[in-house]
Amino acid sequence: MFRNLLITTTETQHSPGRRSALQAFLGLAGVLSTASFVFRLRPAQAANEAVPYTHRLALLIGNGDYPVPHDLPPIHKNVMDLGEALVSRGFDVTQAMNLDENSLQSTVNEFVKRVAQAPANAVTLFYYAGHGLQLDSNNLLLGSGTNPTSPRRDLLARSLVLQQKLLAALPPRPEALNITVIDACRTDLRNSIGDGEGLNQVEAPVGSMVCFSTGAGKPAVSPASADQNTFYTGALVKLLRESAGHVTFNDLFRMVKQDVESTMLNHPLSAIRRLAQNPFIADNARVQVPLAVASVEPGAVVQPRMSPQEETAWQSIQSTQWPVDLLRLCQAFLESYPNSIQARSVNVYQAGAQQALQVLRSKEVKLFKTSFVLPERLPSEMKADSSADLIRAARGDKDAAARIARLHRELDAVQGELRYVGWLQYAGGLGNGIASYELALYYREAAQPLLAAQAEAKARQLGYSPPRALGHARK
Repeated sequence: MFRNLLITTTETQHSPGRRSALQAFLGLAGVLSTASFVFRLRPAQAANEAVPYTHRLALLIGNGDYPVPHDLPPIHKNVMDLGEALVSRGFDVTQAMNLDENSLQSTVNEFVKRVAQAPANAVTLFYYAGHGLQLDSNNLLLGSGTNPTSPRRDLLARSLVLQQKLLAALPPRPEALNITVIDACRTDLRNSIGDGEGLNQVEAPVGSMVCFSTGAGKPAVSPASADQNTFYTGALVKLLRESAGHVTFNDLFRMVKQDVESTMLNHPLSAIRRLAQNPFIADNARVQVPLAVASVEPGAVVQPRMSPQEETAWQSIQSTQWPVDLLRLCQAFLESYPNSIQARSVNVYQAGAQQALQVLRSKEVKLFKTSFVLPERLPSEMKADSSADLIRAARGDKDAAARIARLHRELDAVQGELRYVGWLQYAGGLGNGIASYELALYYREAAQPLLAAQAEAKARQLGYSPPRALGHARK
């Protein structure tokens, strides 16, 4: 769900004049925005499925038609603008507006079928903007027309469960990428009656990214105007249009996160600054997919090549597994090559290394430079993915850090347990609530109730609410 900030009084928000102005602005589109519709936008030329990552599918769902005062005027513009930006990146886009629970489910089911039939190297993107909340540790996307303050049973019946109906239903895509984007609040309008949990944390399935527009327990701010995008979708559309083709989707969404945080923290309205969003990314991509549909796109601006020295510096950054070294290399790169085509990506890595170093310096995290190595018994077929996770963990990737933790416990019986704990501490420090709860379970089994309680409290603070079956009595 979103918070409308730019309407100053309840009377203004509910007034017939606002409704008529909205319809006048949107014209025919405005009429459509208050009724369910689905249509497709396709790239000018069909993708060549033989070339990696050129087959691209997207489903964009915008639910803005809810009972007043919970309606969301910007949603129609979000879907239209994002659809155009994705078409320019080679996506076959299906757009859907104001779907009730039945239409929402059937539209998602049809998308899942299309994804299952797509080539293994296809890139897919699911986008939802509207009201969302959490019940019983499930992330719910609300069907159009549903009152977000309805009783629990009604909300469950009139929504789509994100994990089961989409994330678990999509086939893994280790050779390409599934992207899920949720532009919705992670708070619950029903918190006034004692249930204040927001959309639950998730870890992305193999070959996928899951991106939320805001952090755990936080609102996603929505202008009360149909001619403005929400902050998150606005940043995503802008960067899709502006970014060079070599930029990867993984870096793109980190750039979006930085853009949203910077824009809102520096906004002239104090109310926006107070509610500045901290977008959440769960990343388990196994390959780096560029925005460009092919190596050379018709009409694309040819980017200048890097010099041999610049290329060497860039490759050093790409292979560094220790945050201190990474931070030093990023700073040197940006000083030497401030106008490099890779400068924006290096800025992302620098920010991640700074966060990683801050966590490593915490007294709660027992992880050192010697810990940033892979287990000796690592099978050869796992080395490439695990090495990539180690590099990403150095850039502050909380989910890569959790995967390294589990790898140590599985493969290294001697040193593995200590490094398992240290890497879970590190992942939790970076914001992985699931890793913090996993650490709580470890401490509970080790008969360390105080540490278990602290780790579980951190997990909940980070926005992870464990399933009720796991939340048994504390020792």
